Amino acid sequence: MLTGLPPLVSPQTRLLILGSFPGVASLAAQQYYGHPQNHFWRILQAIWPSTPCPAGLDSYQIRSDWLLARKLGVWDVYAACEREGSLDSAIRKPVVNDFAGLLQLCPQLEAIAHNGGESFKHSRHTSLLGLPVYRLPSTSPANASWSFERKLAAWREVFEKHRLTD
Repeated sequence: MLTGLPPLVSPQTRLLILGSFPGVASLAAQQYYGHPQNHFWRILQAIWPSTPCPAGLDSYQIRSDWLLARKLGVWDVYAACEREGSLDSAIRKPVVNDFAGLLQLCPQLEAIAHNGGESFKHSRHTSLLGLPVYRLPSTSPANASWSFERKLAAWREVFEKHRLTD
């Protein structure tokens, strides 16, 4: 059984991005979106061009602080699962995270956005929080049917609705 990462949130988090479960590269590095081909960090850089991540994207702690300072949080729908490789289709015996305490961790939370279809399958759990719930195109390199520009436009639309753009 693989164990996921703790939530990357703060009391100021207004929008929470929920992935499915960290891939092999992310688990090995103990970092959200640790695969170099994942578009997650690149999309954030494009959404916040006037406040680029200090020192680029080299340090995970710097990226995490930069993300949190912009009132964004990151977590996954699965706390644990069995899986060979990184594909969502290979996830077996998933254990869903407990979202009940999320509003205590993030009292300013306005919305939840699911990063991809596997995560969005659990929107029934997150919608119980009474917040808007969005389905975003996956930033995974496995989602090759969406261009970077198309992904960025979809992500930017949600960020703009919640006043999280430059």
